[in-house]
Amino acid sequence: MTGGAGLVRADASLVVEVETSDLSATRRRKLRELRERGIDPYPNDFRPSDTLAGVRGRFESFSAEELEKRNESVRVAGRIVGWRDFGRAVFLHLQDRTERLQVYVRRDRVGAEAFEAFRFAELGDFLGVEGRVFRTKTGELTVEARTARLLVKALRPLPEKWHGLTDVELRYRQRYLDLVSNPKSRRTFLVRAQVVEEMRRFLRERDFVEVETPVMQPLPGGAAARPFVTHHNALDMDLYLRIAPELYLKRLLVGGFERVFELGRVFRNEGLSTQHNPEFSMLEFYAAYATYEDFMTLTEELFVSLADRVLGTRRFAYGGTELDFEPPWRRLSLPEYVASRLELPAEAVLSLDLPAIEAAAARRGIRVESDYRTRYGEAAAGYLVAELFETLAEPELSQPTFVYLYPVAVSPLARRNARYPEFVDRFELYVAGREIANAFSELNDPEDQRRRFEEQLRVRAAGDEEAHRMDEDFLRALEYGMPPAAGEGIGVDRVVMLFTDSPSIRDVILFPQLRPESR
Repeated sequence: MTGGAGLVRADASLVVEVETSDLSATRRRKLRELRERGIDPYPNDFRPSDTLAGVRGRFESFSAEELEKRNESVRVAGRIVGWRDFGRAVFLHLQDRTERLQVYVRRDRVGAEAFEAFRFAELGDFLGVEGRVFRTKTGELTVEARTARLLVKALRPLPEKWHGLTDVELRYRQRYLDLVSNPKSRRTFLVRAQVVEEMRRFLRERDFVEVETPVMQPLPGGAAARPFVTHHNALDMDLYLRIAPELYLKRLLVGGFERVFELGRVFRNEGLSTQHNPEFSMLEFYAAYATYEDFMTLTEELFVSLADRVLGTRRFAYGGTELDFEPPWRRLSLPEYVASRLELPAEAVLSLDLPAIEAAAARRGIRVESDYRTRYGEAAAGYLVAELFETLAEPELSQPTFVYLYPVAVSPLARRNARYPEFVDRFELYVAGREIANAFSELNDPEDQRRRFEEQLRVRAAGDEEAHRMDEDFLRALEYGMPPAAGEGIGVDRVVMLFTDSPSIRDVILFPQLRPESR
């Protein structure tokens, strides 16, 4: 039976898989032939003397005539990412960790036997080359091979004729291919490494000590988030992957470490989005005898330093908008902003006048959940003000902006403001409409902290799974005395997103969490 036109359609992924299987079979046949000839397809005795970028740096300034006179040899290695075959000669491009560079392999130069063995190489394989540096007739800097040796036989072909992965999920799932074929991805992760290095350098120069605190904790704390749970068999107890290192770092303040920081992974059992990954990197740092206002200045200095050292400029584009990191940055009072947008007197928000705030929100067409008061009780107004700010302001906060004075209800670990006791000395840094950093003057009154924890327990019992838990050991530490201090957390991934103009957090995490592959 014959089907009509268009009635039978091959699945595109199946076609790709079949094509890849056919190419892999050809490569495996070549592998067998190499071994039959007595050639090791995976040797480990070739030592390059130069990186490809090093070769370009040493010889780029010389003309063809000068290179001819110098007649200098180099030993380089890398993956074959380009190939033009002229029968008795091949032009190819090698790529190592630093650069791409052209290589010229001639039969009469390397010898007939070596050239025939070299012809088993193809795109994706690794090659070791020794030869002189010269310029082609078109002026391209090139290594003319005296020897060309196969170092690794790749059994799978590079994607899409090595022009780059365009399938976004495939890029995340097979990051190794993304890094091979997409220069922008490689640059992104080199920038990430620089950002992390510069954060450490900046803090160490200011007398901060880098420390390590537990990743598995008996109680999750330091943030409003759902934790991941694991089980310790020997101790027969549940443990939690940390949602923040905060409470342990503040224990170190109690112990006399007056300036500490930690840069590491934290884990939050939350949904996936362009801004959220369940495993991400956080920088947290704490300084005794500092305030949240001191940390505004310190944060400006940190980001300016990062921009200067990593990008070489304080103005750069993100998502089509030019960001300007030149200080001083805008400072925005959260309650005053909400009051102005709701057309209320500032005092109505600063005093957390819930009926007035609800009525004003309704006039703006903002719907408040019916169980709001039941769930949050006396803290309802504080939660509402915080959510109203996120709804009204976040889309507008494109340039670097410090938002300060947060309600006590959503800040259980921060010091109360001396003038407005229903608010705390806290700021969040917003850039490109998203939170990048969170900082506050730390609460070091153990009795007030206990009351805050108790309120969090009540909210948790009412259904908020992200509310903070009671931590008796942390309270005990505070009772021994913690110096007045400020602390801050910065989302490293979001900083890298800004510095690399990356729209998704998955673009800046080497191996982001994904659903299992469907088979």
